[in-house]
Amino acid sequence: MVVWLAAAAGLLCVVVLIRVLENQFIYFPPRYPEGFPSQQMIDMNVEEIWMTTQDGVRINAFYHSNPTSHQALLWFHGNAENIGYGLDHLKALSEIGVNILAVDYRGYGKSEGKPDETGVYRDADAAYDYLVTQRHFRAQDILLYGVSLGGAVAIDLASRRPCGGLIVQSSFPSARAMARRMFRIPLLEYVPKSKFDSLAKIPAVHAPILIAHGTRDEVVPFEMGRQLFAAAPEPKRFFLIEGAGHNDMLEVGGERYLACLKGFVEKPAAE
Repeated sequence: MVVWLAAAAGLLCVVVLIRVLENQFIYFPPRYPEGFPSQQMIDMNVEEIWMTTQDGVRINAFYHSNPTSHQALLWFHGNAENIGYGLDHLKALSEIGVNILAVDYRGYGKSEGKPDETGVYRDADAAYDYLVTQRHFRAQDILLYGVSLGGAVAIDLASRRPCGGLIVQSSFPSARAMARRMFRIPLLEYVPKSKFDSLAKIPAVHAPILIAHGTRDEVVPFEMGRQLFAAAPEPKRFFLIEGAGHNDMLEVGGERYLACLKGFVEKPAAE
């Protein structure tokens, strides 16, 4: 009996520890000045802006203007990076010919606060509202683009707010699915509060969907991208990049991937 009580107490301690330290296990936010090459911002004509979330957190963002376009791409980066690190990605995306807003979640880059699941969703809402109220874009002209963790953020936003299209790159079905893959400890995936349940949310998206994934993704397996695609409603398209890993989709996909993105932005329903 003593042994069982000790085991139960030990298990309870593990559960409490995971709950307390959960966000430290999930998020790896690079803080300013890491990843912020100012000269590249000047070369790209990127405007630095600030916005305040519903719960009063000030978050930082980059805005790249294209006066010839009536569309805006709202871009959510992955974990362990910030919008400074994402400038190369944004530079490539600027070739698509749209306005781009790239937002740093709370606790990332220069943004205030500490990240958690509810918080990053509020950050996404603030960015969306900024495009509507400050830049006067129509909802149908806003396309959401999320990479990895950002894919979960984009899916959540698209499931709640109208948009012109959703692009999900190298993302996962849920936090539980990732926990099962990473830890392989029975039932551990049920301990964390964070869900990021994209698999349950993506059927509620009422916009064209493009899901892109590399066949050699070492972080989020290719099969997980396929699971998301299977759950997504029509119209939808899956774009496979042969040989691409988790962080080199644009490099490996090259002009072919950019052409796919450009085609989807121009005529999302046709894709």
